[in-house]
Amino acid sequence: MKSATAHEVDYVVVGCGIAGLRAAIELAAAGRVLVLSKAELTESATQYAQGGIAVALSDEDEIGLHYQDTLKAGDGLCHEAAVKIMVEEGPRYIQELIDWGTAFDREGPRLAFTREGAHSRSRVLHAHGDSTGREIARVLFSRARALGSLEFLPFVFTSDLIVEKGRVAGVQILDEERGRASEIRARAVLLATGGLGQVYAETTNPAVATGDGIAIAYRAGAVLQDMEFIQFHPTALDVKGAPRFLLSEALRGEGGWLRNVELERFMPRYHEAGDLAPRDVVSRAIIAELERTGSEFVYLDMTQLDPDRVRARFPRIAATCAQYNLDLATDLIPVRPAAHYAMGGVATDLDARTTLPGLYAAGEVACAGVHGANRLASNSLLEGLVFGARAGQAMVKGYPAEKRSARQHAKAGSTPAPVAAGKKDPPAAEVEQRLARIRAVMWQKVGILRDARSLTQALETFRALAQPLPASPTRSHYEEENVRTVAEIIARCALAREESRGAHYRADFPFRRDALASKHSRLGQGEEVTFE
Repeated sequence: MKSATAHEVDYVVVGCGIAGLRAAIELAAAGRVLVLSKAELTESATQYAQGGIAVALSDEDEIGLHYQDTLKAGDGLCHEAAVKIMVEEGPRYIQELIDWGTAFDREGPRLAFTREGAHSRSRVLHAHGDSTGREIARVLFSRARALGSLEFLPFVFTSDLIVEKGRVAGVQILDEERGRASEIRARAVLLATGGLGQVYAETTNPAVATGDGIAIAYRAGAVLQDMEFIQFHPTALDVKGAPRFLLSEALRGEGGWLRNVELERFMPRYHEAGDLAPRDVVSRAIIAELERTGSEFVYLDMTQLDPDRVRARFPRIAATCAQYNLDLATDLIPVRPAAHYAMGGVATDLDARTTLPGLYAAGEVACAGVHGANRLASNSLLEGLVFGARAGQAMVKGYPAEKRSARQHAKAGSTPAPVAAGKKDPPAAEVEQRLARIRAVMWQKVGILRDARSLTQALETFRALAQPLPASPTRSHYEEENVRTVAEIIARCALAREESRGAHYRADFPFRRDALASKHSRLGQGEEVTFE
């Protein structure tokens, strides 16, 4: 690493997904904004979002129905005020996306909606069949880049927050392209770093989803909430040598069926909604069928539908299946559950403020209570859009930019600081081995089915793996530390919640406890898990 430098802007946004981009657009007119991405600017969970974005815009739908469906899926743990904001403000922000050029699919002149699990109406908008997130990101990037006060920096890893006098005053970064460590000072910081699926061996999440935002917020002293609630998507492609590619719930929304290896449609035995039951129910049903039949997968069956329509409606999924010699329309597609989405995260209020002054969070890294114990399908993009905008508005109001001269606005000082030389860094192979160990333990011990014994064993493993970072850590070192930190937090919260609710299922407590209804787990650094 070369010497560290200090740089000053008005606002820092960490992450380039839907929440980060929408917040940056909101911040652009207020001051100088720096948007950071640890990989390519386009590499985020938003880019991989297939099925769509849920919003009550069709003639047959109502905002009140979307609200009720979200609460029902959340299994008694949704923050009702947050849900109300999302479903009521969602249509306005969706219309804004359309006005900016988002090409949602249409049937003639009318927007096309599909239905997904636990929705009472067809309210899921989609684009290019199964590339909804990519289309929304395209439009947001186009809008953001047209605003002169936004600066984007790819391949910059945010390693920690700067906290001074009880408030966040900026971020510490590793600039991989330039090979240097830096400090960026800011009046306010937004974490929009996305998810944490890479703490599991089996996940649909991209490689960048290592829980960085949650880990750095926790280290800085922010409170986390509902971290035990991890949603496992029922249908990830299960082909030897293939990544766990997501097969959208919209496939079942369009009429696809699940079959076990005996070719039986099993979901009607588990839930009245059959193949469109809530995701946690479907995932547990699949696990039960795998154990009963001794198989490693079940099948997704689209063969009863018109083949041309299937391929046209899901071109990206069909193309991916074809890479593994599978025809989405005419073959039975092997699938099994994989870690997909975190309902919990950095605790925020309705304006994306965290418990640390100067720090905001939006999107999957945050927990405003919108999803409760189990996210309703396709609400994640909507949450990122609505609360990303609200975060930007709140940052401007809470931390208005100071007026600067043109020279100051361009660059507010560069102060070199030495970086410790340190001992020899652990080899990359050792880091990868530790990551593999953590991920395997999370999948086996802190997965779809949990109990006190497995959770305690997982915690013992993680604590034994704890070790200080090297004096000159690289991105891989930080990611490994973040994965271990987040894994331990999930296991601690899962052990503390002695009930089964939503996506959190305890085999030793297979029931809900009334005393924990509407009670959120809360955890800060150096504290025990509490329920509030």
